[in-house]
Formats: sequence, structure tokens, C-alpha cells
Amino acid sequence: MEKNTESTRQLKVAKELQKHMAEIIRSKGMAAFGGALVSVSGVKISPDLSVAKIYVSVFPSEKAQSVMEQLQENGRALRGELGNKVARQLRIVPEIVFYLDSSLDYVEHIEQLLKK
Repeated sequence: MEKNTESTRQLKVAKELQKHMAEIIRSKGMAAFGGALVSVSGVKISPDLSVAKIYVSVFPSEKAQSVMEQLQENGRALRGELGNKVARQLRIVPEIVFYLDSSLDYVEHIEQLLKK
């Protein structure tokens, strides 16, 4: 049996962070990201709950680079908004690092191959 490396607390906190960050990004609207659809596909949090890796998928994928730059530039403000939402649940708001989730591109690639 495979041992789960993440504790229950980590998984709960990650799920909570994912929900709130998705809300924050959705509230900005597509216009804020140059018409791209941005969704939070997952969150991994360090064992000490100090760093959250936030995985986002961007559609269309051509806009991914500019969206990622924008998220990184606004990281502090986004962390602040996240802090307002989770202040009651967490003592410290984790540092947030954004990563591009390219699984959508992978799915698209597989579909293209299957059509051939």
C-alpha cells in the first residue's frame, strides 16, 4: 500500500486555499488576464504550512506566459486577499508560488494524436 506523504491537515488546508484562490481569481474576471480563462487546478502545501504551490491552468494556452507573469507580479496582493479569507483558520498565511499546470495541453495533445 502506498504511503500518503501529505498529512490530513495539509490536504484540508490545501483544499481550503484552492477554493479561496479560485474565488479570488474568478472575482478578477477574464478581462484582468487578457481574456484568458484561469482556473486553480490544485494546491500543494509544505508540511509546516508555510509555502503553498498553486497550480493554475490557462485557456487558451497561448496566453499562459503573460498570465503567469501577471500572477507572479501580483503575488503579494493575492496573498493579502487570501489572508483576509483564511485569517480565522490559519495562524500564518503561507507564501504563495504559482506554477503552470500543463495537463490541459497534454490532454489536447493526446486528442490531436487520437484524431490522426
